[in-house]
Amino acid sequence: MLPDYHFHTDFSGDSNTPMRAQLEQAINLSMTSLCVTDHHDYDVDSVIDFTLPTDKYFNTMSALREEYKDRIDLRIGIELGLQPHLKKYYHELLSSHPFDFVIGSTHFINRKDPAYPEFFEGRGEQEAYLQYFQATLDNVKNLNTYDVAGHIDYIVRYGPNKAAYYSYEAYRDILDQILRAVIERGKGIECNTAGLRKGIGQPNPCDRILMRYRELGGEIITIGSDAHIPEDIGADFQAARELLKQCGFSYYTEFYRRKPEFKPL
Repeated sequence: MLPDYHFHTDFSGDSNTPMRAQLEQAINLSMTSLCVTDHHDYDVDSVIDFTLPTDKYFNTMSALREEYKDRIDLRIGIELGLQPHLKKYYHELLSSHPFDFVIGSTHFINRKDPAYPEFFEGRGEQEAYLQYFQATLDNVKNLNTYDVAGHIDYIVRYGPNKAAYYSYEAYRDILDQILRAVIERGKGIECNTAGLRKGIGQPNPCDRILMRYRELGGEIITIGSDAHIPEDIGADFQAARELLKQCGFSYYTEFYRRKPEFKPL
């Protein structure tokens, strides 16, 4: 089983799952390693507290890594909700702990969460999607405090029509700008399988974006379930493996101390 490089525990505001439950499930699935990536979204308007107590988090995960070292290799990561004005804050945060891996995700736009229907009120779906992609482009161009860009077309999970009228070709210009910016900065993207179980029938990003990333020379790619409960750890990873091969990838990526490690698919 491929290692899961995007999942959450009760350190994330939207999960109640203890880390031990996630570890035990990964071990049951015969994973030999995985990387926890709990949420940290700072300076946003949200009914959920997505701020991460980083000292407590890192200390807890370090203790669990030692406890489980003979059963599974636990890497310690974080999912940062990116916003360009927090550049200095991110640098100081990541300098304070030796994280193995950082996902940089666009979760909030002007402090608003596209996961809620209110984000789409008073405008068309295409306009909302374009605003999200522009925010993603601003993030990946102006920030260096991430290793892979998380679920690039995440907003499609929550659009009024989800993926019914969405395609790479419809947003090609700005999506290519995002992918080129990621590649030029030596960063990567992820194949996030959550979309396959969240009603859009495709990972995030979609297969055509994954293929285009590889066509443009992108090599760094991680695989994550975005699991918030044990049952979703490693979900649809076999499908992800086959999809990545079809998109031209021979390797996936793990991270240790922010350095990529390429492993054969």
